[in-house]
Amino acid sequence: MESSVRSGQRRVGPTADMVWIALIQHRPQHTMVDKEVQYEAQIKNMRHTSFMKSGIVAGILGLAAMSFAQQYPPAGQYPPPAGQYPPAQQQYPPAQPQYPPQQGQYPPAGQYPSAPPPYVPPEQLNGVVQRIALYPDPLLAQILTASTFSDQIPQAAAWANQHGYLRGDELAAAIQQDQLPWDPSVLALIPFPQVLNMMGSDPGWTQTLGNAVLANRAGVMDAVQQMRQQAYDYGYLRTNQYQQVIPEPGAIQIVPVNPGVVYVPTYSPAVVFARPRPGYFLGAAIHFGPGITIGAGFAPFWAHPYLGWREHSIVIGGRPWVRTWGNRGTYVHPYEGWRRPERGRVERHDFREHERHDR
Repeated sequence: MESSVRSGQRRVGPTADMVWIALIQHRPQHTMVDKEVQYEAQIKNMRHTSFMKSGIVAGILGLAAMSFAQQYPPAGQYPPPAGQYPPAQQQYPPAQPQYPPQQGQYPPAGQYPSAPPPYVPPEQLNGVVQRIALYPDPLLAQILTASTFSDQIPQAAAWANQHGYLRGDELAAAIQQDQLPWDPSVLALIPFPQVLNMMGSDPGWTQTLGNAVLANRAGVMDAVQQMRQQAYDYGYLRTNQYQQVIPEPGAIQIVPVNPGVVYVPTYSPAVVFARPRPGYFLGAAIHFGPGITIGAGFAPFWAHPYLGWREHSIVIGGRPWVRTWGNRGTYVHPYEGWRRPERGRVERHDFREHERHDR
């Protein structure tokens, strides 16, 4: 009893707190180290797992890109063949005819460009017609119509120069025999090589005149009358042994004294269309060369050419010549007694360009 109880106190066993403290004090020292090692291992394991996942994702994406590249679109097949996307489209712009056409094919036979007619102001028309305004009406009618075939003038001038030794009916027969392919209005000027040379040496002027005749014949004829009236008022234009000057209200006619012989006047526009200086001899302003005889052989080309000044008409062979800018590719004037050559041009005469004779 004394061993168990002293001074009235009961003996008690160790409490839970005392046990916990004892455990802590006697805890092994390597426990914290093991946990740290375990934590680092977990970190490494997570990193390895993330790396593997990233590799798998990258591999999947790479395979998808390779598959996409093989399917859309294959090299050299864009746009894709019909049935794939996008569907084949119609070519745009649509294929166009070759432009410009090959040389020698423009304009096509019987056709001309559909461009609008060129415009020549009235004040410029006076300058265009000055050099021919005082020509006799029959010759002027041929010049106006022939100028609309300005591309044929140089060849016709060359032929006329090469056959200058032919005159009258011989020249008319040579035109027929050589089957010259030009328009009859151009053939009508072959007896007048000086006129063809003037037109051929200045193709720009000839083309301008021809275009104006096609697009504005009335303006051209009015300009001629203005120039004639001016020369008449100044006293230069008068009747003489070569031609008759017939002044009428609104029109001045110039006709040969002999209908079968035509004289070509030579003058300076700067003189005859300007006021004469005091004391100037007016009769010296206009000169005339040898007369050109128009015989029966030229009848198809020289079938009474006439200018109707008031109605602005050109009459050849008793029929109005009505070629215009709009119908210039299709209109063919009828020349009675003249058949256009069906075969190509031939040459049955010698070239004697240096044996030309005055006609």
